[in-house]
Amino acid sequence: MSLYVALQMDPIEQVSISGDSTFRLGLEAEARGHRLFQYTADRLSYAEGRVIARGRPITLRRQQGDHVTFGDWVEVDLSEFDVVWLRQDPPFDMSYITTTHLLDRIHPRTYVVNDPFWVRNSPEKLLVLDFPELTPPTLITRDLAQIRAFRERHGDFILKPLYGNGGVGIFHMRPDDPNLSSLVETFLASSREPIIAQKYLPAVVRGDKRIILVDGEPVGAINRVPAAGEVRSNMHVGGSPEKIGLTDREREICAIIGPVLREKGLLFTGIDVIDGWLTEINVTSPTGIQELERFDGINAAELIWQAVERKLSERG
Repeated sequence: MSLYVALQMDPIEQVSISGDSTFRLGLEAEARGHRLFQYTADRLSYAEGRVIARGRPITLRRQQGDHVTFGDWVEVDLSEFDVVWLRQDPPFDMSYITTTHLLDRIHPRTYVVNDPFWVRNSPEKLLVLDFPELTPPTLITRDLAQIRAFRERHGDFILKPLYGNGGVGIFHMRPDDPNLSSLVETFLASSREPIIAQKYLPAVVRGDKRIILVDGEPVGAINRVPAAGEVRSNMHVGGSPEKIGLTDREREICAIIGPVLREKGLLFTGIDVIDGWLTEINVTSPTGIQELERFDGINAAELIWQAVERKLSERG
């Protein structure tokens, strides 16, 4: 089965080939005989009944600085592709949401991964609210009084933007921190969105586990350990990945949420777990598959493509 595949992503010439999951998916696609086309979200358009993109055919190689060869710029009708990967990084803003509305118009005739309807309706920090028994105490609000009451109940907590990413804007608030009011005011002045508070989990200093799921099934995990003096474990801000396995509790979490992810067409996801508590379900552009492959030899990219090809075969 040879597929025509479009990658909707950030500029591929700028990615780190040792860590970027979309790059690894592209390499695996080529190894399986699939053709690749790449465009950025700002070149996605709706034009008189067609969903079109302006981009270039690409070929990839694992050679940093010379890892992509581009064909000529061309305008394509995305309905003529077999697969479109929705893989640009957040922020999850109205621009991002608009791309999901446009891709809705070709899916499922053209298979969009992950399903754009459920990407739009499953923000990373909101989908977890469907599983309150698995998550630490959580508050979503713009009301300072609610946040103060949350601190009274739980002491240390994490305060962060609801639609943030990459560890940006995450604060560890202590019971006696005098900056709470000022910080909340700063958040509210910069955005109309609510903010999220979550009970602080001290075990985060030992790591924040990223578990990769393919079609709702866990395939492996990496541990992301914060740098000294940091509360954030994101690799974008200095967190260090390390080899780790899955606990019985984490397998239980995956068994509970996996069928929901599968039902929603969220084929490639990455969940974040701290000390047995689910904190996020990443559905936009989850990462971690290259680290998993280096540590455990698990080729998640192959498993993802096998799932894609199986679903296309089942649909005929």
